[in-house]
Amino acid sequence: MSTPFLGRLSTISTHLSSNPHPATGKMSSSAGPAPWREPFSHHLTHLRPPIFTLATLHPVPSHTSITVLPRARTCVFRGFWGTLPPNERNPAVLNPPLFRSDLLTFTTDARMSKTSDILDTAGPDSQTVSGGPSGGGGPVEAVFWVDETKTQWRVRGKAWVLGPGIDGEGEGERKVREVVGERMRRVKEWEGDDDWSWEREVEGHFGNLSPVMRGSFKGPEPGAEVDYHQGKRLGERVDDLRDEEARGNFRRDVMEGKGF
Repeated sequence: MSTPFLGRLSTISTHLSSNPHPATGKMSSSAGPAPWREPFSHHLTHLRPPIFTLATLHPVPSHTSITVLPRARTCVFRGFWGTLPPNERNPAVLNPPLFRSDLLTFTTDARMSKTSDILDTAGPDSQTVSGGPSGGGGPVEAVFWVDETKTQWRVRGKAWVLGPGIDGEGEGERKVREVVGERMRRVKEWEGDDDWSWEREVEGHFGNLSPVMRGSFKGPEPGAEVDYHQGKRLGERVDDLRDEEARGNFRRDVMEGKGF
């Protein structure tokens, strides 16, 4: 590796290992974008779609000598939290562009194992409720391979799950807002008609999906046998962003990178 490259890695490592914001739960306006964001975003323009491998820890029965096992699956990068990728077909009412962050986002179904992995492997410092619609703090690693640039990006950190009622006062909801909020930076001052909410941001992410992708959240349970759908259909469209069943299973996952 060249010296300039090693210097850039050192800068990235320093940024990721520090947290200059106190745990106040308030959104910060003091920090700029991470030094890795620009080259990372540029490399992702070569990925169509921007897929990556996400690894989680999966708890196993306590009677065995091994307490967790690795689980990996392919996911789609859905942009940075607070900076919803533009989509003219998104019917959602969006938040004003007041905040940005360097938190990676991806989508999951509440019925998938990666949701419970993120919720159930959180350390005691996460102070969240396992099994609720929002919470987490479980360790994850995301690996992006960009063939055009022959570059592998490995992002290690914690992930948090944002589900229905994220604006509520449950323990999981409060903790997610605290952790994610202190990693958001304000890029525009509040104005009289500005109205930003966590629930609207999650709904905006749901609206950014295609109607068929939205419909998958009310389809057969992931991993179910093809001939055992309990009356649920594959390929169903969902145009109503408030569809109770689909939104009940939809989760927006936010990843906080702490190391490369």
